[in-house]
Amino acid sequence: MASDHKGKVVVIMGVSGAGKSTIGDMLAKVLNCSFLDADDFHPLSNKEKMRQGIPLSEEDRIPWLEMLRDVLKENLVVGKTVVLGCSSLQKHYREILRCADAAYEHGSYASKVQFVLLDAQAEVLAGRLEKRAAEGNHFMPVTLLQSQLDLLHIDDAEGIFRVDATLSPQVIVSTIQALLLSKQAIH
Repeated sequence: MASDHKGKVVVIMGVSGAGKSTIGDMLAKVLNCSFLDADDFHPLSNKEKMRQGIPLSEEDRIPWLEMLRDVLKENLVVGKTVVLGCSSLQKHYREILRCADAAYEHGSYASKVQFVLLDAQAEVLAGRLEKRAAEGNHFMPVTLLQSQLDLLHIDDAEGIFRVDATLSPQVIVSTIQALLLSKQAIH
């Protein structure tokens, strides 16, 4: 029965402007667990590149994702549940994060790390980014949105939950809770 008490990770994913931080923070409060914002783990050099409108390279992203994986692993090992807000735009990035689960078999997608995509049209996302930029609340310029949308790739076999990011935050969080419970009931 000890395995019932082991932790899990819920990654709220999507491009910039999808609402990862807002939804992740709200979900963590509802689940009574910690929320980690992947942006907080970027080195200054990555943040500076993005601020200048320069897309991150694989050399920028991989060490950052490996650091996130290690933080998630530390939480899973002690049985904690964590919500992570992280773009996780490509399958191989998600594979790195899935490996936080020591029992994960590469390519199986059966992991204690579950992904939820906040999905919205480019125009909605651009509007949100422009609003945040005007408020001085984010380092990600709207000019990088298209590069993120171009990177986003989801394989249906991954079992990623998709949630409409234009719904109210409360409805989104409730929807995610229901999806997580339905997944728990299956396993």
